[in-house]
Amino acid sequence: MELPLEAVPNFSEGRDGAVLDAIRAAFSGVSLLDVHADADHNRSVFTVVGGDDALVDALVAAIRVAAERIDLRRHEGVHPRVGAADVVPVVPIRPEAMPRARAAALRVAERVGGELGLPVFLYGELAAARGPAFFRRGGPEGLQARVDAGELAPDFGPQRLDERAGALLVGARKPLIAFNVNLRGGEPGTAREIAALVRETGGGFPGVRALGMDLKHAGLTQVSMNVEDWEAAALADIVARIEAEAHARGAEVAGSELVGLMPAGAAAAAAGGALRIDGFDGSRLLELRLLDP
Repeated sequence: MELPLEAVPNFSEGRDGAVLDAIRAAFSGVSLLDVHADADHNRSVFTVVGGDDALVDALVAAIRVAAERIDLRRHEGVHPRVGAADVVPVVPIRPEAMPRARAAALRVAERVGGELGLPVFLYGELAAARGPAFFRRGGPEGLQARVDAGELAPDFGPQRLDERAGALLVGARKPLIAFNVNLRGGEPGTAREIAALVRETGGGFPGVRALGMDLKHAGLTQVSMNVEDWEAAALADIVARIEAEAHARGAEVAGSELVGLMPAGAAAAAAGGALRIDGFDGSRLLELRLLDP
């Protein structure tokens, strides 16, 4: 049986319930599994699954709503962004479905550029060595300046970012874990210092992208991460490193937060690590064995 594809679109709105409800309503014909909204980030992450055609249609419909309802000129939030519908990854549930994910993502990109008139930049499996951070540097203004200078060009749509809705990043990628660790106490730059230590580019964990942020509404700071290879970087080890670095700086871990959903194998690995069960993985989970004997 062919499994559905997953998409995890991120929208630059995490406070206005009416806007989130309108986006939610656009996902007809597919299954909406989760919505994670954050006021400090002013961002929401939707997790949806569906057949290839239905998923493409639903994503284009939701992007249209976001472009109509979200005005980046009035947007305030700690998370970097370049668009109202900021990033739209299509994800294969099994690795062999990556060609389907790439094809579906390209169809979304082409339709958004043509039907909605928004500039679309490809990333991930559709643009080697380019991730969302590559495009978000400097925000919408910085991205437009790079286009004007001839450094970049949209893959679909116009050359100018939309005044209200900005641009869109569309890609296909493997499953990742969006995972945040919140800190209490310490100096204002503590979360940023720790993020720099745990991210791959700082010599930290492989496949980990990390930013340090201030959560003013919550009165906390945060190490916000994408764990792109959960088999190479165990969540328990990442949290332990953050906790040790926080303690050394007079701060403490106030809790952690999963954004959206995570692969069952990663949950099994985390449980095995916490319980110290050697060789514990997804094959030891009853429900997964029943679904995929």
